[in-house]
Amino acid sequence: MNAIQVWWERLPRDTRDSLFLLGVITAVMAPHASHLPLWATALTGLVLLWRGHIAWRQRPLPSRWALFAIALIYAALTWLTFRTLVGREAGITLLTVLMALKTLELRARRDAFVVFFLGFFLVLTQFLYSQSLLTAAGALLSLWGLLAAVVLAQMPTGVPSIAIAARRAASTTALGLPVMVLLFVLFPRIAPLWGVPTESIGKTGLSNQMEFGAMSEIANDDSIALRVKFEGAAPPPDQRYFRGPVLTRFDGKTWRAPDNRPNQNWLRGRDELATAGPALRYEMTLEPLRIPVLPLLEMSPGNVGGELPLPDLTLMRGPELQWLAPRPITERLRLTASAHVDWQAGLNRMRLHQARDLELPRGQNPRSLAWAQQLAAEPRFAGLAPGARAQALAAALLEHVRANDFTYTLAPGRYGEESPHVIDEFWLDRRLGFCEHFASAFVVLMRAMDVPARIVTGFQGWDAEPQDGYLIVRNANAHAWAEYWVEGRGWLRSDPTAAVAPNRVTQGLALQPQPGVIGQLNPTLWRAMRGGWEAINNRWQQLVLNYSRQNQFDLMKKLGFERPDWTGLGQALAGVILAFTLAAWAWIRWSSRPHDAWSRQRARIAALLARAGVAVPPHESPAAWARTLRRQHGQKAEPAAQWLEKLERSRYAPDAPAPAWREFHLAARMLKG
Repeated sequence: MNAIQVWWERLPRDTRDSLFLLGVITAVMAPHASHLPLWATALTGLVLLWRGHIAWRQRPLPSRWALFAIALIYAALTWLTFRTLVGREAGITLLTVLMALKTLELRARRDAFVVFFLGFFLVLTQFLYSQSLLTAAGALLSLWGLLAAVVLAQMPTGVPSIAIAARRAASTTALGLPVMVLLFVLFPRIAPLWGVPTESIGKTGLSNQMEFGAMSEIANDDSIALRVKFEGAAPPPDQRYFRGPVLTRFDGKTWRAPDNRPNQNWLRGRDELATAGPALRYEMTLEPLRIPVLPLLEMSPGNVGGELPLPDLTLMRGPELQWLAPRPITERLRLTASAHVDWQAGLNRMRLHQARDLELPRGQNPRSLAWAQQLAAEPRFAGLAPGARAQALAAALLEHVRANDFTYTLAPGRYGEESPHVIDEFWLDRRLGFCEHFASAFVVLMRAMDVPARIVTGFQGWDAEPQDGYLIVRNANAHAWAEYWVEGRGWLRSDPTAAVAPNRVTQGLALQPQPGVIGQLNPTLWRAMRGGWEAINNRWQQLVLNYSRQNQFDLMKKLGFERPDWTGLGQALAGVILAFTLAAWAWIRWSSRPHDAWSRQRARIAALLARAGVAVPPHESPAAWARTLRRQHGQKAEPAAQWLEKLERSRYAPDAPAPAWREFHLAARMLKG
């Protein structure tokens, strides 16, 4: 380490500062690499390497014509990629590559300051893509590096250490943090600027379509989908269903949701919902989605509210009882809702919509359809009322699953490679699958027996241990179950997975893939590390990302404002700014004063002499001031000059007494006369 330090310190000042600045710029640009075009990342890296080679070899910088030509190439590539030079993606691409080019013309300090301020702006643009805790920590480190580079640029003489510049930058950042926190707390939240989309469209494990066998990929995603907290006790295990997209159309391999665009037919066909019993009130923090469906707890009839970030985000209940937003959700949502475990839906469903829930693709799965018709023709179902018959057929399918060695597994292999009849292959041949296989086969067979049925996707269950008071639902908890329609009772939920893997439903435990190295060596440590990090992230989301206008008004109530509003918030912000301004002024005045006793005494003497009309240089000694007094005022200045000489002797002679201040005041008055 010492050898590296010696080598670094032996580098020429310009080389060392240039290499440090290039390292900081690389750190600033690195978070953008994931969303920049590949050519932009590659060319930016080449330009920075070129600039580092120039600094290392102390070669001359390229001509301005060469830089102009490269800039034109960058602009042309940006246009070809985005078909525009404005907007977020094109603008940040141009900003990144032009900042890299600016390092090739660092001929003066003003060029360096252009790079610094471009770097500060580029750090800010990171939050257009993510406002996670890691992004904030990386931005803080980048800010520290840029401030250290600014300090180096202000120290042109000698060979200042980068460590000294880093310490000064850290102290400056620390002084600015209280100001930043107070401005964050009090600065008005102004939509839509405060609610710009911050995350790329996330994954929830849900989609408006489900291909047979595709949900196995979801179990490998162990990230958090939502957090939920109940006011009272949580619902029982068999009621922990979060309703997402409802899928009704089947082409033999893929299930799709119906058209959910609001129209007159859509409103007429909406299932009626009736609830009974006490409501379960809960708070939910939902991660960004890629679909306009909110997976709320079954059944949430209404009163969905909370801290919705944008005014255009109006939620409504769809025709299949799912909650819909007008667009895909790209922000993290924190909302409140209520649910009922005792519910009844679709009691008076129209025949037109019943027919839609009976549709099956022609020519698909002939063996399964024949098997279902044979089952429905058995004497035990003859003579039953339509509602009782539908329930008896559903029970017979579940009993068939329990009694015929079906296996719940994440690795059943791919279906449909040897035959297009995937339900036949699953139900009658292989009998290996997970939730979507069982739900798909159940719905197809129920429809084949003339019972309306559909698939519901969403989440089921949550982690056994809460984190920071919240129950954690992961993408691996994504689930598919079935609903079938019974005359006189409406839609009934049936989860065929519970017939073959009851722990999946009763304990809410999803099948998990093989853990990583740490998870294999010490599963307890891995869970603790993951839980700790997720709890920290949750605090960041709740306290920072979800800090809203209502939180500001609640804070103002605690500060004594009876009716907090925008005027009061502006007054509080103005008061804080005024207080910081006065504190800064007092600090500057205090820091400009001498802080040792001898310097303070000399300052008082100089002030008294100045009031008497005598200006003395502050860098001279009291003896020199005495000579100045004799030269300007002659005999009249003799008492003051003698006092100054006594003061000089008391400063440096070991036993000389200090003269009295009263004597100098009298002597200074004589100078005025």
